[in-house]
Amino acid sequence: MSTLTVNLNERSYPIHIKAGLLLQAGFFVPYIKGPLAVIVTNHTIAPLYLDQVIAACGDKQVATIVIDDGEQYKSLEQYGFIMNELLTMNAARDTTLIALGGGVIGDLCGFVAATYQRGVPFIQVPTTLLSQVDSSVGGKTAVNHPLGKNMIGAFYQPILVAIDLTTLQSLPAREFAAGMAEVIKYGIIYDAPFFSWLEKNAEALKKLETETLAYAIERCCSIKAEVVAKDEREGGIRAILNLGHTFGHAIEAEQGYGNWLHGEAVAAGMVIACHVSKHLGWQTADQVQQVEALIACFDLPVQGPDTMNLATYMPHMRRDKKVEAGNIRFILPQGIGQAVVTKEVSDSLLHTVLG
Repeated sequence: MSTLTVNLNERSYPIHIKAGLLLQAGFFVPYIKGPLAVIVTNHTIAPLYLDQVIAACGDKQVATIVIDDGEQYKSLEQYGFIMNELLTMNAARDTTLIALGGGVIGDLCGFVAATYQRGVPFIQVPTTLLSQVDSSVGGKTAVNHPLGKNMIGAFYQPILVAIDLTTLQSLPAREFAAGMAEVIKYGIIYDAPFFSWLEKNAEALKKLETETLAYAIERCCSIKAEVVAKDEREGGIRAILNLGHTFGHAIEAEQGYGNWLHGEAVAAGMVIACHVSKHLGWQTADQVQQVEALIACFDLPVQGPDTMNLATYMPHMRRDKKVEAGNIRFILPQGIGQAVVTKEVSDSLLHTVLG
């Protein structure tokens, strides 16, 4: 088992990565603070892994809350439903929540954990590639609003992230590809050698070769842990983890949550950001082509919807969480392996890129 640590002083926690981790009976027992664990999952994941997680809770009392599957259920309505279930079962402050699923379950359960009785411990058990390499690590929790993605939430760290590589074997191809967008992101913003490694190992990753996947996931988690340890609440460097997200969140909101998967929207958003960087002289045409080629290799989109232009992107981007004093802050790559946060993007440049 590979173990990383997110170093946040008293809020530090481990990330365990192993194939078959959920089959270890009693694995979660040391992390469950009180007598009760409540597993929050969805109807897709429950038949596959719920029994394993219950067994991994050992002799602890276990309750389950199962919701429907999909980005549209990362909502205040579902937040209220889970809260009602916890109150009905008289869950106490020492109850440990376990988020079993992808990014929707992790973000939703985490936000519930942050606010139920002003905070209860929770464990992330991510089952999608996207959640394993990104959303389960770092403590961002939220629900969506019709006017904007992740606009209602809190920074709240888990006490454990448990990544079982075998859960990826049941992941639909489209969901796996969506996760690869976030994997590629780390190479663009932080680690040029990792980007080159991804180019060389793309076929092995698509075949779900365990050792190759393990390295990719561990490297992504390591980068995110390092960045989060430097800037837990996104006051500085952590913002670079949002490459492609300003454009991507606009696509998700405009197209309707769930019609474009998060990773698909981020993939298109990263290419848009690269074209902006090219116009600023921060990235060459060859580097943009490199990014596009790697993204396309995983059957991800390399442009936004044909129905969107600057006029449809802008209302969403002006509600982005990175807006500061009325100015949109963009995360843009400088070459491959480095990114910056900047306000120096004119409307005319955006019009050139977005139409």
